Amino acid sequence: MQSLNQLTKRKNPSLALIIGSAPDALVAKDNDLSAFNYRVAINNSWQITSGWDYLVYPEDLVAERLPPSPLKAHQELIDAAKFVPEQNKLGGFVYAGGTMAFTAAYWTLGALRPDLIAFLGCDMIYTATNGETNHFYGHGTSDPLRADITLQSLEAKSVRFLAMANSLNCAVVNLSKLPQSRLVFPRAELDEMSQPEVCKSFLDRQTITLNASRIESALSAEKELGYMVPSGRYWEHLEGLDESKLKQIDNLWLQALQAT
Repeated sequence: MQSLNQLTKRKNPSLALIIGSAPDALVAKDNDLSAFNYRVAINNSWQITSGWDYLVYPEDLVAERLPPSPLKAHQELIDAAKFVPEQNKLGGFVYAGGTMAFTAAYWTLGALRPDLIAFLGCDMIYTATNGETNHFYGHGTSDPLRADITLQSLEAKSVRFLAMANSLNCAVVNLSKLPQSRLVFPRAELDEMSQPEVCKSFLDRQTITLNASRIESALSAEKELGYMVPSGRYWEHLEGLDESKLKQIDNLWLQALQAT
């Protein structure tokens, strides 16, 4: 893991907010988001706030669901041509998990290099609150819960992202108030994001929860297995992927998160 002293030398830490599609993502609509240097929307969540800066979306998102042109000067669309290279630099889709919450996270980490990434509406818990609504816009497909060889353990993929962010001196928090989450990140309050030492404080706490030797074991197992699909379209190469071996790597990542 890299030295934590680097953060103390930075005069202006940068914060990024990733906004998902769960009902509590609507917190972004009615609250001041100025503490964040970057506001990254996923798929349909650009509809929540006009203050988004980047929209990360998959190839199969229909054009009608994209924001209308022209975009504001600070806004940019991030498609596969932009997010695939960034995710490949940090291990690729098979190991990172093939769902947009993680894809947006790895793009944010790799392309923007913030000092803190906060998640909102990305818990991947899809219990409908009123029998019909499991997304802020109504009922939606629970993409992370589909049968997919890269998503056998959302928690393990969450640990992996936490470790990769930590290696780049980036803290990761979850702003959700839901009682459960598939994300293992520490919980935080929105108003904490404006505090001067918030990045270093959470990075210090995060580092304590990670076991460096077990992280090295997981990364070594990934390298030995060699499951890299440069195009990002891992579903076109399923015949070459071993489910049991990926599960073993997931278990290594789960072991990398220490009890506190």
